[in-house]
Amino acid sequence: MKKNIFILFSAVMLLACFSCSSQTEIAPKPVEPITSMPTTFVKGADVGWLPQMEATGYRFLDQDGKVKDALQLLKDRGMNTVRLRVWVNPSNHKIDGHCSKEETVTMAVRAQKLGMRVMINFHYSDSWADPAKQNKPLAWANHTVAQLKQDVYNHTFDVISALKQAGVTPEWVQVGNEIPGGMLWPEGSTTNWSQLAQFLNSGYDAVKAVDSKIKVVVHVDEGNNNAKFRWFFDAATAQNVKYDIIGLSYYPYWIQKDYTQTIADLSTNMNDMVARYNKDVMVVEVGGEYDKVQNTYDMLRATIQAVKNVPNNRGLGVMYWEPQGEKTWSGYSLSAWQADGKPSPALDAFK
Repeated sequence: MKKNIFILFSAVMLLACFSCSSQTEIAPKPVEPITSMPTTFVKGADVGWLPQMEATGYRFLDQDGKVKDALQLLKDRGMNTVRLRVWVNPSNHKIDGHCSKEETVTMAVRAQKLGMRVMINFHYSDSWADPAKQNKPLAWANHTVAQLKQDVYNHTFDVISALKQAGVTPEWVQVGNEIPGGMLWPEGSTTNWSQLAQFLNSGYDAVKAVDSKIKVVVHVDEGNNNAKFRWFFDAATAQNVKYDIIGLSYYPYWIQKDYTQTIADLSTNMNDMVARYNKDVMVVEVGGEYDKVQNTYDMLRATIQAVKNVPNNRGLGVMYWEPQGEKTWSGYSLSAWQADGKPSPALDAFK
């Protein structure tokens, strides 16, 4: 998750020149219908910020201006799945904290009551883990490799067991978040692949010990970068890493190219992952600029279609990262929510 939550805009005055309404009230132009797929296709959102937003009094509004549950608003736009991150011992910080086991269970129960499916995303950290940082939880800081392996198992088993006891069995569990460089640095760095493999397999074993039907995801960023994915998953194969699904992030913004320049590469990479490793694929994170509604809408339509085009229905779905994380609250420019509290029309791409 290559996300600096407090994104610095290079031209603040430029933003001031455009009102929120002029930017976000654009109705996306009609496009050809997306090829139909089985109803099991995943259309979802990572909503880890939602309980914090609600705790600070943020109100989510439907197009008629009435207050509505954010999850219901997402469901109304075609989404059927939520992704929830878990941190080990998080702080209470509005942006960089929360996402404890207890909050995750509460959110999962809430989503399931709306008929939504659930993915759990373990960061194995007390806060953000992504390609730039994979910090061990403070409580694990001085642990040996053997202890870290047990830590991963215990934490994973504890959270998934708590979910199951609450009546929610997640369909998917991510062991690590965007880990092209490994996790639990330095011990679990990709410079120590044999140790990283032990940590990944420990997480896998813990998930399967709770419920063998849960699918385990290993997640790498830059889903359009086939060389990176081949390098990582060739090494994972050589180290006998156990997993069920290859998770990809796809953010044209972060690689500073429009989606039209990279969407074919995303397709090529996904098809190659299925053929090379015999694994299903899923875009577990995607996002576009909140103030470029039409472009984000078009990018989402193209991404969904690319995943649906993976042969033999092995492209499982697409999830937007924090669509409800409206910029004035989060500072995050790749959300898909308007400053007036209403969903961006870009999210209609999921319908």
